[in-house]
Amino acid sequence: MSEELLRSLFPFSALESAGQGHNLPERQVWQVSRLLSEINYLLDGAFHYIWIEGEVSNFKRASSGHIYFTLKDNYAQIRAVMFRSQAASSSSGIQDGQHVTCLARLNVYSGRGDLQLVLESIERKGEGALMLALEAVKARLAKEGLFSEGRKRPLPLIPERVFVITSPTGAAIQDFIRTARGRFKGARIIICPVKVQGEGASEEIIAALRMISKVVGDGDVIVLTRGGGSIEDLWAFNSEDLAWEISRAPVPVVSAVGHEIDFTIADLVADYRAATPTAAAQAIFPSQNVLLRRLEGLRQDLLRAALNRIRFEKKGVQMLAYRLKDPRHALRERQLRYDNLFGRLEGALNGYKRRCRVLSVQMEAISLRCVRAGGLYIERKRTALSGVVGRLEAASPLSILSRGYSIVYKGLGDEVVRDAEKVKAGERLVIIPRNGAILCEALSVAKDRYVFKKTDQANQV
Repeated sequence: MSEELLRSLFPFSALESAGQGHNLPERQVWQVSRLLSEINYLLDGAFHYIWIEGEVSNFKRASSGHIYFTLKDNYAQIRAVMFRSQAASSSSGIQDGQHVTCLARLNVYSGRGDLQLVLESIERKGEGALMLALEAVKARLAKEGLFSEGRKRPLPLIPERVFVITSPTGAAIQDFIRTARGRFKGARIIICPVKVQGEGASEEIIAALRMISKVVGDGDVIVLTRGGGSIEDLWAFNSEDLAWEISRAPVPVVSAVGHEIDFTIADLVADYRAATPTAAAQAIFPSQNVLLRRLEGLRQDLLRAALNRIRFEKKGVQMLAYRLKDPRHALRERQLRYDNLFGRLEGALNGYKRRCRVLSVQMEAISLRCVRAGGLYIERKRTALSGVVGRLEAASPLSILSRGYSIVYKGLGDEVVRDAEKVKAGERLVIIPRNGAILCEALSVAKDRYVFKKTDQANQV
């Protein structure tokens, strides 16, 4: 304890006689509640949460849901309490004489001044390793999809046969059979006896499941069940091999292992998980009385539907009979309607014929006018065309050539000679008169078009 706490707890004279030769201040008087509160504060600071193990003694579960017991070893003991919120999830199966490991904090209960443990969790010694192994198996199977809701099959409405894999002497099978017979007198239950705990239990359950899988058919159901117990008691139903065998079963599998708070891997893989064997029987077998009442209700519904249908069809027949009461009247009405339509059609045809005759006369007159107008139009166009042809002929190069003119080309007709200066002496020329062509050579070139004529006249003189 701290020096301050010692000074507050003991008188000055006592500390002096104990050899505490310190100059202590005036003593401080504590209230009991404050003292215990200070002690709890110091305990929380010194220890906080601790792991502690020991043997359970004087175990008691109160009506409030809290549990109380003494945790002891060979040399000492201490009171322990676990409140309802923690006890609901971690105190299953705890009883006197068990060796447990607890997560707790130290506390002084002010009502009695007793030092006690306030527990956060409790597990049987060795159970922690089992839980770790269980979680590892769960993780593997979940990854493989064995817990998926999509692969779970629905139970049949009325099962043909129910194969129950369980201990033949346990209370679980008795509860199952009693509930099944009470709900459905025609229940066919086949018991497959196996060990449900201990060494070799999971192997027996797997063997029974394989044997049943060979003989089941449509409408059958397989049930795995046993009563409650510790995690060690239920360990056979946490087998990974059993989980795979359940997943391969050809018909729905119901798991009813332990009590409502117990969960095993078989529960997670099965197509349906029941909290107890009784709940499993209630889920599998419908109540016969309820079925009979439901069938009676369906019969009444079917009878009412049939009567309503008969009444409806009867009214339809009556309406048809009324409409067919005097068919001659309907025939007369139709005859009058046809006569009226025929008269209207005949009038329309006569009007169409008259209209056609008028249109024919009009078309003949229009045709004559078109012929006369077409002749006049052609004559005007012929006259205009003759004038254009005359002008074209007057402007035609051929017409000019016929009057004595010619076209002169340089070389072999590449360029028209329009000016004498463009021609050199000795250059070849092609002359195109009205008919034919003349290839010649320029002897001389002069700018004056009359120079050669004057020279020729001079030579003649």
